[in-house]
Amino acid sequence: METELDKAATFFRFEDLRIYLKALDYIDWVYKKVNKFPETGSISLATNFYTSAQAVALHIAEGSARNKAQFIHYLKMAKSSVRECVVHSAMASKQKFFSPEDLDDSRNQLMEMTKMLGALIGSLQRSAGIVDNDDD
Repeated sequence: METELDKAATFFRFEDLRIYLKALDYIDWVYKKVNKFPETGSISLATNFYTSAQAVALHIAEGSARNKAQFIHYLKMAKSSVRECVVHSAMASKQKFFSPEDLDDSRNQLMEMTKMLGALIGSLQRSAGIVDNDDD
C-alpha cells in the first residue's frame, strides 16, 4: 500500500529523471567551487556561473509540466544553460580560479549532461513524431 509520503515523492515526475539529478549534483559542485573564488573581481562570475548551473535543473523542472513539444523546447534551453556553464568554467580557468583538474571535472560533467539532454530530446521527438533537424 502506498503511503502519503510515497505519493508525494513521485508527484513531481521530473525528480525521477537522471538528468535532473545530475544537474542538482552539478549545482552543488559549482556552489562549492565558486565559494572558494577570491572576493575581489569574482562576484559577477560566481553569481552568473551559479545562476547558469541552476537554470539547467530549473528548465528541466518547468518543461516537464508542459506538453512534449514544449518540454523539448525547455530541454533545449537547459542545453543552452549547459553551454553557458562551459564558458563560465573557461573564464574561471583563465582567471586561475579553477585548477586544470577543476576545469576537466566541470567539462566532463557538462558533456555528460549535454549527452543526456540530447538523448532525452531525441526520445521525446521520436515518441511525439517530431522531425527536428536542429542539433541544438
